[in-house]
Order: sequence, then structure tokens, then C-alpha cells
Amino acid sequence: MNPDLIHVRPAVLSRLLRLGANVDQAMARAHVPASGGVDTARYFAFWEALGAASPPDIGIRLAAEATVHEYDLSLLAALHSPDVRTVFEKLARYKRLCGPQDLDLSFSAKEVVVSTVWLNAATPPPPRLVDAMTATLLVLLRRGSGQALVPKRLELTRERSDEATLARFFGCPLKFRASRDALVFDATILQTPFVTHNADLLRTLLPSLDARVARQRGNGFVDEVREVVAKCMSGERPTADKVAHELATSARTLQRRLQAHGTTYQAVLDETRHHTARRLLGTTRIEIAEIAFLLGFEELNSFTRAFRVWEGKTPKQWREVRGAMR
Repeated sequence: MNPDLIHVRPAVLSRLLRLGANVDQAMARAHVPASGGVDTARYFAFWEALGAASPPDIGIRLAAEATVHEYDLSLLAALHSPDVRTVFEKLARYKRLCGPQDLDLSFSAKEVVVSTVWLNAATPPPPRLVDAMTATLLVLLRRGSGQALVPKRLELTRERSDEATLARFFGCPLKFRASRDALVFDATILQTPFVTHNADLLRTLLPSLDARVARQRGNGFVDEVREVVAKCMSGERPTADKVAHELATSARTLQRRLQAHGTTYQAVLDETRHHTARRLLGTTRIEIAEIAFLLGFEELNSFTRAFRVWEGKTPKQWREVRGAMR
């Protein structure tokens, strides 16, 4: 599994300093080392400290005042894509290069829902970090399309706050106390062309990014199995046969290769369920019964028993303790 390591980019720190944020104080309070490499919990603590000592629009300004020269390679690849659909695909592919996080995309005939999944988070991301990430995406889409694109709505897990600031920048309805932090667009946005499309630049950038993705995966067969299990785990218990089919192999070969890596399919399934349960309980408001369904448990009691084995507490107790700690 990818290590829990996030690099706080110097370009971001420099921009925060330009905006008047007390970066040194936030880094000291969160115990962020000078190297900027931290785990998810410490990264969240940094943003909590930064938000506590900064104006409520600091995340939005951080995104709005970024120059193209300050973009990392994955944002540049997205900016020079041909259309919005490709932008989302590129960002989803290269998101892990920024740390243990995924870009979750949900497409329907009417809507596109874009949210970040923090793989090692036990608490919701801090509001100012959510603002910065959602605003960065919208700025990218507006900059690339040359249009004042407006989301269909912005969903936020936080209590109602900062309403005027958010409404002024995003220009769309706001939904507070949502089950996730997400930007929702009308599905027609996918066909929006990018005026910044640069095929020659993409031919230069993409091989380097793809190589980094491959290196990151490294001995990544177990990681690949985990990812497939997580994708198949929506209202059903994914069997070894189904996962093997997704990986274009047989169940016997799947089990044999996992054994060679010192694990089993059942262990990977349990680990993925455990990890996903912690994330959903800690960072969303999704009902516990619905989480049990999403994890493929046939009934709530089965999920409760499994979670008690993993954590020594019921899901309800674990969520209550986490809530008390925030």
C-alpha cells in the first residue's frame, strides 16, 4: 500500500506566505518538519492550525492566485488536456502522486460528482484544505476552458459556515452537512473543450508522469488487488473469482500470487473493508447500516461483529469517540 506520506510543496508554502498566512506558526503547531514530508494526520493538523489563524477565504485565495508556473506536473497535464472529461481522467490517474489520496469520479446521465478520498484519514479534512482543493479544480477548469464555469452545487461535510465567501467564489448552491466534500457539475461539462490544449506538451509530460506512477506501484500486485476489491465492493462481497476476472487472471493464479507476497485473498478483503470502514465512519456522515451495505456485508450485525474484531469497538462507539476527539 502507498506510504502515508504527503509532501507540503514549497510553491504552496511560498504562496501562503505571500497571502499573509502564518505558515511558520502552523508548521510548528502541527510539528511539520522543514522537509515538508508528513503523514495525513499531521497534514490535516497543519491545515487546521493554518485555518485557525487565517481569514476564511485563505484556501480559495491560495487556489485563485496560483500561476500556471506554480502548477505541479499533474495539474499541467490536466491544463493542457483537450477537454474536461480528459482533465478528470488525468487528475484521477495521477492523484496518488500527491500522496495517499484518490480522486473519486461519479458519472450519471445528469451529473458528474468529483471528490477527494483521503486513504489514511480518520477524520474529515479541514475546511480550508477542502476550500483550497475544490477551488483549485474550479480555477483549473475555468482557466483551461476560458469560460466562467459554474458548478451545479458544492457539497460540504461541515456545519453551515463561510456561506457568503463560498457562494461568491463558486457561484452555485451550497449543501452543508453532506455525506462528502464534493463538487457537482452538470454532465454536459464533460464535452467542454480546453483552449489551453497542447498535444506536444502532453507528449513530453505524460511519459514522465506514467513512469512515476509505475515506480510508485513498484511491487504493486497486492495494491492492484486492493484497488479492484475496493471498486467491486459496492453492495456485495467481491469474490476471488470476480476480482480475478477484473485482473484478467484466474482465481487460482490470484491466490498463488498473493501467497507469494505473503498474504491471502481473505486477508486483502478484510484489510480493504477495515480501511474503508474507518474512512467512511471517520470522514463522512453516511449511516452505519449503509456503510455495512457498501462494504458488502449481508447484514448490519455481521459488520458490527467484524468491526469489533478490528477495532475493539462497535462502529457506533468508534465514530462517537472520533467525534469527541475533533
